[in-house]
Amino acid sequence: MSTSILLLSLLFLFTSFFSIDGTQLIVANNCKEQIWPAILGNSGHGTLSNGGFSLSPGQQTVLEAPQFWSGRMWGRQGCCFDASGRGSSPCQSGDCSGQLECRGLGGLPPTTVVEMTLGTPGNPTHYYDVSLVDGFNLPVSVVPVGGSAGCGVAACKGDVNACCPEELAVRRGGRVVACKSACLGMGGDRFCCTGRFGTAATCGATAYSKVFKGVCPRAYSYAFDEASGLKSCRANRYVITFCPPN
Repeated sequence: MSTSILLLSLLFLFTSFFSIDGTQLIVANNCKEQIWPAILGNSGHGTLSNGGFSLSPGQQTVLEAPQFWSGRMWGRQGCCFDASGRGSSPCQSGDCSGQLECRGLGGLPPTTVVEMTLGTPGNPTHYYDVSLVDGFNLPVSVVPVGGSAGCGVAACKGDVNACCPEELAVRRGGRVVACKSACLGMGGDRFCCTGRFGTAATCGATAYSKVFKGVCPRAYSYAFDEASGLKSCRANRYVITFCPPN
């Protein structure tokens, strides 16, 4: 058993002794490099952990999301922050104005985004997905722990950067660090599912979104890709793993 898996198992045992009013989000870094997860609460919802923190390879942390919390999470890579949390230069991907703690700021796309709505006052069901609608930078998965029947895994475990079309590639130092979606890279109603293409009936998959879908079949590849992208569950814990094993 690897050190990271052993630590995560011990973390489950530790947290299982405590009941919480909301939901635990266990965020793990299985990448070979340091990453900086970032979080943004949706309108009317608080931002957890001040919006950002650092995770070394093999490290994980537990966030306590309040009841009915709704928001998003993404990973940043290639950052350099000083002791005060200010960056000397923007992160290579996912940057939020050069700050370690994003504090209500969104990330600069393209980023792979985890989206979660942990129930509402009228509906206790949790909804979550991994979205590539704005593009891709890091693989990530969302796995419910001890959830209700029918819970699914939302994930983009493959490396879209490895097959990113050149016109959508974001390069830093000659290396592809992120891949734009067609909407982000080229715009237009057809790729962005807007205007006359603003419904599920009129906006379907494109050659570009099919590249994303081929690598990550359990993630949203375009705006109306709900059939395989959106998951539902009711669990007390979710493990969000960056660079999950295949």
